[in-house]
Amino acid sequence: MSRTLFGTDGMRGKANVYPMTAHMAMNLGRAVTQYFKDHIKGKEHPLIILGKDTRLSCYMLEQAFSAGVLSQGGKVVLTGPLPTPAVAFITKSMRANAGVMISASHNPYYDNGIKIFDKNGLKLSDDIEETLEQMILNPECIGIVEGEKLGNAKRLDEVIGRYNVHVKSTFDSSYELSGMKLVIDCAHGASYKVAPMVFSELGARIFSLGVRPNGKNINDKCGALYPQNAALKVIETNSDLGFCFDGDADRLIVCDNKGQVVEGDHLIGLFAKLLLDKGILKQGDEVVGTIMTNLGLEKYLNALGLNLYRAKVGDRYIIERMQECGNVLGGEPSGHIIFSNYSTTGDGLLAALKVIEAIKFYGKSLSDLCGEFKLYPQILKNVNVKEKIPLSDLPTVRKMIVDVENQLGQKSRVLLRYSGTENKLRIMAEGDDEVKVQEAVDKLYELVKSELS
Repeated sequence: MSRTLFGTDGMRGKANVYPMTAHMAMNLGRAVTQYFKDHIKGKEHPLIILGKDTRLSCYMLEQAFSAGVLSQGGKVVLTGPLPTPAVAFITKSMRANAGVMISASHNPYYDNGIKIFDKNGLKLSDDIEETLEQMILNPECIGIVEGEKLGNAKRLDEVIGRYNVHVKSTFDSSYELSGMKLVIDCAHGASYKVAPMVFSELGARIFSLGVRPNGKNINDKCGALYPQNAALKVIETNSDLGFCFDGDADRLIVCDNKGQVVEGDHLIGLFAKLLLDKGILKQGDEVVGTIMTNLGLEKYLNALGLNLYRAKVGDRYIIERMQECGNVLGGEPSGHIIFSNYSTTGDGLLAALKVIEAIKFYGKSLSDLCGEFKLYPQILKNVNVKEKIPLSDLPTVRKMIVDVENQLGQKSRVLLRYSGTENKLRIMAEGDDEVKVQEAVDKLYELVKSELS
C-alpha cells in the first residue's frame, strides 16, 4: 500500500477541489473516528480536538469534518483559529483521542489541508495514514451509527489560554522581557490572537503586523514567507527583534536588531550551542535535521562535538527520529524547530522565546551570536509540474545532475525532490562558490522546466 491522499504534512490541495472537498473532509472525519474507536478498547465516543487557521475555506472543512466525526459517534471540541502546535498541546492536555488541524500552513488562502495528531500530540505514521486512506476511499466499509450512538460537538474558547500558559512556561523564569521591543508578524494566520498576547504578557513592547485576517490575506506578502516587512519595522521602531510566523505558526523566521533575516539553520545552530552550554545536550549527542539542512550547520555542529542526522523533509520525520532516539533538538531550514522537552511538533512561538533566552543567556545580540558560523551558499528554486514523474525515468535530468555535481566539486550538494504539499519540483544546490551554485540551479531549472512543465 502507498499513500495517495496524504503528503509530507497531512492532506493538502486547492480548497473545494479534490481531494480537499467537503465530501472528502466528512469521509476523513468518519475514518478518523472509526479508526480510534477500533484501536481504543471500549471507546465508543472518541474525543477529537478540531482546530483551524484563518483561511476562508476553513469554515466549510471544519463543519464537514465535524459532521463526519459526529455521524460516526465521536465527540468534537471546536477551538476556532489556533496554531498547529497549540492543537497538538491541547489534544494531549485534554486527554483527547486525536487532534486535527485544518490548515495549509504557508500556502496561499485558496489552498487548505488537514493534519492529524494522536493522543500524545504526535503526527500519525505513514502506516496509519495508509489505513485511513483505504477507509476514505471505501466508505462503505465503515459501519453506520444511529440514534443515541451519534456524537456531539461543543466550542471551547478558553483553549487559547491553556496554550498561552504552556508556551510561556517554556521560557526560563529567571529572565523577563521588560524593556524589549519586538515586532511580531502573524501572517494574518492562526497566531494573530495568541502571539501578541504571549509576548506582551511577558513584558515586551509589541509592534504587531499581520493580525487582521479576512479569510483571504493569510500569508499574503507577510509572515515567515515575507520577513522583509518585519525587518523594515524593526529598523523603523529600533526594535530588538522581529518574529515572523507562517499561517499556522508552526515555524519561525527571525529578523535581528539590524534588520537582517536569520533563517532556520542558523537558529538550530544557536539552539544547539545553548542546550550544550546549559547541559541539556552532551558531547556526541544528535541533532536532527533533514536532507535540506545546510552543510555549514553540519560542520558547526561537528565542531561543537555534536552529530547531525538527516531525516526526510517534513517535521513529522524529524519528530519520528527524535522519538526513536530520545533527541531533544531538531528542525528544518524553513523554520520548523522542535524542542522535544516542551513540544511534540514545530512551534514558532516557543522557538521565538528560546531565541530571546539565548540572547539573555549569552548577553549578546542575535547578529553577534549567529556570526559564530557561516552557512554555505544554498539556492532553492521551484518548478511547477503537471505530473510528478519519477526522476529515475528522466535520463537527461539524471545526467545533468551528475555533470553539475562534478562542476561544483566536493564541498557541495545537489538535490532534486518533489514537494509533498504542492505540484512542484524543488531544485537545491549548495557549495562554497555562490556563483557556481547559482549557475548549477539555473541549468537544472531550465532543463526540468522543459521536461516537466
